[in-house]
Amino acid sequence: MNKVFLIGNLTRDPELSETNSGVAVCRFGLAVSRRRSAADTEPQTDFFNVTAWRGLAENVARFTKKGNKVAVCGSIQIRNIEDNAGQKRTYVDIIADDVEFLTPKGQAGGSDDVYAAPAPKKKPALEAFDDDSDIPF
Repeated sequence: MNKVFLIGNLTRDPELSETNSGVAVCRFGLAVSRRRSAADTEPQTDFFNVTAWRGLAENVARFTKKGNKVAVCGSIQIRNIEDNAGQKRTYVDIIADDVEFLTPKGQAGGSDDVYAAPAPKKKPALEAFDDDSDIPF
């Protein structure tokens, strides 16, 4: 089983694009802190490249930005590539199945224009009226 759960902060704004066939794809970086033991004095962070597809990609691009905290559930994909210089490189990517937005609405670093609460609707003004004049008794 290939399943990974990560909670971290976006290291850059999500990049939304489309494939040649029109499928939405969103790529973003995720910084995840490691648990520290009592002997560790410096915090350690791992950095992952995350890819989301279709509707999930559109939602991530719309509702998140650099610094937002998210939880990602997905799978690990390893790519072996030979670069222009002939060097073999290995890349580890996370393919997101689900992304949960953890940054509270309106908090610093949040996407204020997207998360902003809608303006309260005005209640119609009530007019006073005298209904006692039509009482028959």
